[in-house]
Amino acid sequence: MNADKRILFGFIFLFILVSFGSSAQRNKNQLQKEKQKNIEKIKQTEKILTETAKQKKNSVGELTALNQRISDQENLIASIKSEISLLEEDINENNDIISALEQDLAKLKEEYAAMLFSAQKASGKVTKLTFLFSAESFEQMLMRLKYMEQYGAVRQEQAEVIGRVQKLLSSQVRQTEIIKTEKNTLLRDEVTENDNLSDLKGKQKAVLQSLVKEEKRLKKDLEVTKKSVAQLDKLINDIIKEELERAAREAREAKEKKTANASKATEAAVALSSSFEENKAKFLWPAPGFVSQRFGRQNHPVLKGIQLQNDGINIQTKQDEKVKSIFQGEVRRVAFIPSIGSSVIISHGEYFTVYSGLKEVFVKQGQRVSTNQEIGKISVNGDGISELRFQIRKSTLALDPQAWLKE
Repeated sequence: MNADKRILFGFIFLFILVSFGSSAQRNKNQLQKEKQKNIEKIKQTEKILTETAKQKKNSVGELTALNQRISDQENLIASIKSEISLLEEDINENNDIISALEQDLAKLKEEYAAMLFSAQKASGKVTKLTFLFSAESFEQMLMRLKYMEQYGAVRQEQAEVIGRVQKLLSSQVRQTEIIKTEKNTLLRDEVTENDNLSDLKGKQKAVLQSLVKEEKRLKKDLEVTKKSVAQLDKLINDIIKEELERAAREAREAKEKKTANASKATEAAVALSSSFEENKAKFLWPAPGFVSQRFGRQNHPVLKGIQLQNDGINIQTKQDEKVKSIFQGEVRRVAFIPSIGSSVIISHGEYFTVYSGLKEVFVKQGQRVSTNQEIGKISVNGDGISELRFQIRKSTLALDPQAWLKE
């Protein structure tokens, strides 16, 4: 391969290398962001778990916190493994590049040595001047002079290509060593996090065994909770029905009397509903924490054969955590339910959000609230657990809040 082709090959090779490197870096950055997100989740859950573990007795809240902490830990380990796998791919591909560069360098040096040998051999027999002046014509002498210049330029280019390949090879070797060091660090992290996971699973098993022995107490507590939840759901449905009837009545009156204010109110409600729908999967969480009970029907975490029905989600959080409205709207009712606490119902056109389990309420009925406005503070139950019951309704239809909240 001549020097020109070598140079062209070098540029193409460098372009491919840079393109691949930037793509791999993006994947690496994504994995590192994912890992950092898992670490932040672990910190948040760990704070909640520490609070629950301080209670004198084991509780379902502590078990759910442990379950979430284990899930966070497993996600962290998975992200570390993915990063290790990516680094292993980088190392293998770098080794292939290094091997190709070494082969190319050897061939370049071999060709360069042959060129030098030919030049030395030629100069041993005849001098440059003799070679020039032995030409049969002036034109031939010019051609020989041009040949000598080109031959010297090719040798110079060949030497420069060798230098560039050597530099690239050294850089690639250094980069591979850095990646290997990073991989070894992650492998040590993986071992540490696996040990932490084993400890957490041991604690989970101990708490579960303790709770199984308290089946009677758990069933009694569950019956009280079910009655309170049923009372809450009835209250929510009654309030929403009243609001829908009121809205329909006002719409009829506006149509009959053609009242401008009433008509504007109806239009505003429709616009608010539309805006609420457009923000699906974008709403910020009403409180930081984790989902301790999902939407819909699910098995009890301890009691076998018993299922729970939830028309919203439960968010377990730290003590004295503030609750925020997920969207602008109007407070339709503030109510109190024994063993659950206070509830705030906010309307957003035909949509309603419900925040239950509050010990303090910062808003009042009829008040307009803005997005992310603090509306209350979460209460602590008898087991020392802070948990927000959160619902989203479209009219009376219960929706899964997790589908509406930002991940």
